[in-house]
Amino acid sequence: MGKAIHRYGMVQDGDRILVGVSGGKDSLTLLTLLSERAKRVPIHYELFAVHVDLGFQSSGADMLTEFFEAKKIAYHIDPTRIAELANGPDNRENPCFLCSWERRKRLFHLAQDFKCNKIALGHHKDDIIETFLLNVFYSAEISAMLPLQTLFKGKMTLIRPLALIEEKKIERFAKEMGLPYFPCGCPASEKSKRRKVKELLNELDKENRQVKGNIFRSLSNIKIDYLLQEKEGKKIA
Repeated sequence: MGKAIHRYGMVQDGDRILVGVSGGKDSLTLLTLLSERAKRVPIHYELFAVHVDLGFQSSGADMLTEFFEAKKIAYHIDPTRIAELANGPDNRENPCFLCSWERRKRLFHLAQDFKCNKIALGHHKDDIIETFLLNVFYSAEISAMLPLQTLFKGKMTLIRPLALIEEKKIERFAKEMGLPYFPCGCPASEKSKRRKVKELLNELDKENRQVKGNIFRSLSNIKIDYLLQEKEGKKIA
């Protein structure tokens, strides 16, 4: 994580960082590592944990409250009806997109309310690889998550300090540390497009352990001259 923070210039002295904590292993690992790192580095930054409670029946808000208080980390639990909205009868086609959109929008508002200049999310190396393939397969574009992204004309910065860490290492860390993570409770999580891509990557990984690493490295090894480009006045089918 420290390597990613230094490589992309994610954290500076005086930052107040909202950490989005869903209750999963990734976000709890992120909060734990950022908190421990703050005690050792020669700069000062503040952490503010936020859990956007989506409204699923399996909410772990009480468990997270206990965790935040034990760690002496300032926090806010934000109850919403996002789950009801995203999985309602008027949105059968793409509940994951709406849920993610509404949750992200809520985090931006809360960052502004609590005077945080950065938002840290628990996306890891596998998430970046999966997003790249999702965009190729389903959106016909070549793009991925950025480890650092400046938004709203520089007023807000999104950071992903776990960008260089594989999911399996995070899972092992979370178990060894006894972090109180819990499933999101979303009924669509097991049949989503992301789940399909994850299963595909796992199958390829069994055949060749280099595949995921090669995909990740390809995102910074782009040969523009060998990509299809439109000529003026013409579009490629």
